[in-house]
Amino acid sequence: MNKLSPSMLSIDFGNIEENIKKVRDAGSDYIHVDVMDGVFVPNISFGPPVIQYVKKAAGDMPLDVHLMIVEPERYVDAFKKSGADLLTIHYESTKDVRAVVKLIKDAGMKAGVSIKPATPVSVLKGLLGEIDMVLIMSVEPGFGGQSFIEETYEKLREVKALIKAEGAGCDVEVDGGVSLDNLEQILEAGANVIVAGSAIFKNDIEKNVKMFKDIMNG
Repeated sequence: MNKLSPSMLSIDFGNIEENIKKVRDAGSDYIHVDVMDGVFVPNISFGPPVIQYVKKAAGDMPLDVHLMIVEPERYVDAFKKSGADLLTIHYESTKDVRAVVKLIKDAGMKAGVSIKPATPVSVLKGLLGEIDMVLIMSVEPGFGGQSFIEETYEKLREVKALIKAEGAGCDVEVDGGVSLDNLEQILEAGANVIVAGSAIFKNDIEKNVKMFKDIMNG
C-alpha cells in the first residue's frame, strides 16, 4: 500500500497546528519530521519538545521521525516519549546499526534505516528482514527544496530486488525533490512511502494532498 508522509521541513511555522490538521484531514498517512543536529548534517531542526507538540496536533496520524544525528542510540527513549511512532536512523550515523534498531523496537516503535545518496544499497544486505522501512535519500540530507537525484531510480530498483531476495516485508520510503512530475516514476521504481515537503505545503494543501493520493492510489 502506498503512503504519503508530508515533510515538516516545508510547513508554515506560524500555522503548524492548522497545517498538520489539513494534511491529516486530506488523507495523509504520516507526518514526516526531520531531526538534524548540525553535526551529521550541516543544519539544525526540531527536537523532542517540538515533536511532542506535533504529536498533539497530529492526533491518530503516526509520526514518521527521521533522525539525521550522530549516535542516535543516545536519544531513542527521548523520541519514544515525545511521540515518535516510526524512528528512522542513518546507516552512516552509528557504529552498530543492528543494536540501535533493536533499541528502537524494544522501545515499542517501528524501525527504519536510511542511506545517503552516495551510500550503496549493498550495505543493507542482511538487515532488511529486521526493519520496518528503508529510506532512500534522493537529495543530500540537511535541507529542503533540493532537486531529485536521478540515480535514485536505480537505487530504488536495487533495494526492491534485495527485499525480494531476502524475503523481507519492509516499506521503501523516498525523501527529497519529490513532485507530481516525478511521482509516478518513483512509485514504478519501487517506493511505496512518499515524503514530500514544498510540493504539499505550498499553496493549497488539501488540493496538493489529493493530487498526490490520486496518483498513488492509481
